[in-house]
Amino acid sequence: MKSPLAALLLGLAPLAVAAPSAPGWRFDLKAQSSGIVALEAIVVSPTLVLFFDRASDDPLQINNHSAWGALWDLQTSTVRPLDVLTNSFCASGALISNGSMISVGGDPRGFVGNPAIHPGSTGLRIFEPCASPSGEGCTLFEDPANIHLLEKRWYPSSIRIFDGSLMIIGGTHENAHFYNIDPALSFEFFPRKEDTPRPSEFLNRSLPANLFPRAFALPDGKVFMVANNQSIIYDIEANTERILPDVPNNVRVTNPIDGSAILLPLSPPDFIPEVLVCGGSQTDTIDPTLLSSQTPATSQCSRIRLDEAGISKGWEVEHMLEGRIMPELVHLPNGQVLIANGGRTGFAATDAVQDPIGNSDADNPVLVPSLYTPDAPLGQRISNAGMPSSGIARMYHSSITLTPQGNFLIAGSNPNGNTTIGPGIKFPSEFRVQTLDPPFMFVDRPKILSMPEKLAFNKKLTVPVSLPLALTRPGAKVQVSLMDLGFSTHAFHSSARLVFMDARISADRNSLTFTTPPNGRVFPPGPATVFLTIDDVTSEGAWVMMGSGNSPPTLE
Repeated sequence: MKSPLAALLLGLAPLAVAAPSAPGWRFDLKAQSSGIVALEAIVVSPTLVLFFDRASDDPLQINNHSAWGALWDLQTSTVRPLDVLTNSFCASGALISNGSMISVGGDPRGFVGNPAIHPGSTGLRIFEPCASPSGEGCTLFEDPANIHLLEKRWYPSSIRIFDGSLMIIGGTHENAHFYNIDPALSFEFFPRKEDTPRPSEFLNRSLPANLFPRAFALPDGKVFMVANNQSIIYDIEANTERILPDVPNNVRVTNPIDGSAILLPLSPPDFIPEVLVCGGSQTDTIDPTLLSSQTPATSQCSRIRLDEAGISKGWEVEHMLEGRIMPELVHLPNGQVLIANGGRTGFAATDAVQDPIGNSDADNPVLVPSLYTPDAPLGQRISNAGMPSSGIARMYHSSITLTPQGNFLIAGSNPNGNTTIGPGIKFPSEFRVQTLDPPFMFVDRPKILSMPEKLAFNKKLTVPVSLPLALTRPGAKVQVSLMDLGFSTHAFHSSARLVFMDARISADRNSLTFTTPPNGRVFPPGPATVFLTIDDVTSEGAWVMMGSGNSPPTLE
């Protein structure tokens, strides 16, 4: 016969087994739809994300026609239509030094039944900083007759450079059904630096699969670019290019053979840049009617360190857990990189290959994200352990962005020519919005209690913080990241940037001291978000202006 104490202990045993597990990554489907296909996304304030779609027949309405711009409220997960004049389909964009968002280029076409549309291929759309947390009263400014690009550009890229202005790269003049057959082989700037575009031999050499070139502002003010399977460093001030090694193994990485690319975190004191390129296809640029939606995408990731020793060594190859066409690479504040979205087979664009799935040139969606850890040993950097399935295919015309809250906003997908929904459609127009929430969203987090609105370069600052008891252990890993959250479209997060800042927590755990980047080449002047991460638990971000906030060009 068991004693009363033994019986009590046996009764408690199941309680010990049922102790709560540590929180994990989670997808959260929002009740509100996006109203437009969010094929372009950029964070424009601590609470707002700006979405763009093609000008067509989306369900969200404004001024008695379908909208193709919208503001997503991160606090309430609701959407507000935004009136757009020119067709922003397959445009690019970035924030500039005075805080304005500039959207560049787009579709020259209209759409039957939506008479409000103006051609977008020379479009410049300006969203000035707006103080309204909900987006009420926020507007987009356009004046196509007087404020426009020098050259027609559809599928261009754009990045914020060292003087806070935009460099606008490549694109096509007219409709490109698959390859770039009417190319814009040039660069230009906003605001203009010259009265004519700068010709680019690199863009000519990288035809025909060179839409949306992947480009990054380097910490010396030059620009790294990769298009098709080729790469260069371009010197803006000297107007010269340095040819770098090709991406290995005949892998091609730009539209319509989309891989993705990212500038890995820059760290003091030397801020040596490294670029990571993942996905795409080893397919030659042959007639698209000979290509297939079932062609396996590559699992290859290629990484290059952009100092003399790294360039001499060339690209280092590693592999994702699966092949991916149209993935997107996005920074986490702790320096890891999220790999999300895309398919295992096929290509970008629509209805061009011999066997499209409906209208999609790609198939076999990848639903489980992975994490890339840059400082892990080669071969051990990529894992999806503990990562959930999204349950929603995010194929061509999807977007994803890190938010100031620290999670990822994921929307879009539409490998179709208009709003296409209904039974039996494998890849419909996707209006569902999700967040991907890291584990730190479900525990007590550090808090940055206040932050100056503007941060000067090369300055040491002290700000008040609040730390949960669990994060106050001696020797805790402290990281402070200064981030440009980037502009997401077509499997590329243009202008995305993470610069680590030297930092320490005070002995009483009540303040944080950090040193800002030395100049606007390391972090181009303009809006930024500051995150505090302790032992991989990240605070909400503090939205700041890095630099003076002056209009470009501004050398700081």
